[in-house]
Amino acid sequence: MRLTSKGRYAVRAMLDLTKYSNGNPVRLQEISTRQNISLHYLEQLFRKLRNGQAVKSVRGPGGGYVLARPMDQITIKDVLECVGENINPAKDIIGTEAEKASTVEYILSKNYFQNLGMIMSEYLSTTTLGDLQRKSNDINISEQLEEKRAADQLAENARIHQAATETPATATTTEAERPSPFSSMIRSSIGEVNQ
Repeated sequence: MRLTSKGRYAVRAMLDLTKYSNGNPVRLQEISTRQNISLHYLEQLFRKLRNGQAVKSVRGPGGGYVLARPMDQITIKDVLECVGENINPAKDIIGTEAEKASTVEYILSKNYFQNLGMIMSEYLSTTTLGDLQRKSNDINISEQLEEKRAADQLAENARIHQAATETPATATTTEAERPSPFSSMIRSSIGEVNQ
């Protein structure tokens, strides 16, 4: 199986539609801009997605595309099949007469790739747009938390630098009273204990 740009772009566009739709039509121009995919190419993909009943088009002012079914009922396999992706790695093996030789190697390799195809098909059938959208939300939350931690650490480093550059005459704490810069890093990673 070779997943082409057609399949990758279709999945990206459908995820974008899932995220920004909220029941309202989304214009292909908006998806094109956000995903950096040619508008002409998106029009071709969405024609196939509409024929495959994954999306519906809404005409008129404020028109665009919406999901044809709830996001938890549209699988990645549905999207790939709508745009004509070959998701069966054994499809090409079962073809020509030369490959239909009754050798042990042919039979073993054919069975192997048929089993691989079933596993891939099952995986793609059990992953929905909703699953990926929820994972996207989790990733965004993790990124926001990481950004907050980095900002807190920068502020702490600035405070420590400022405290270190104070002149001894203006400093009101002794070296023994001043907290170690390492203690703040340890506390921020495990939380305050026994304050």
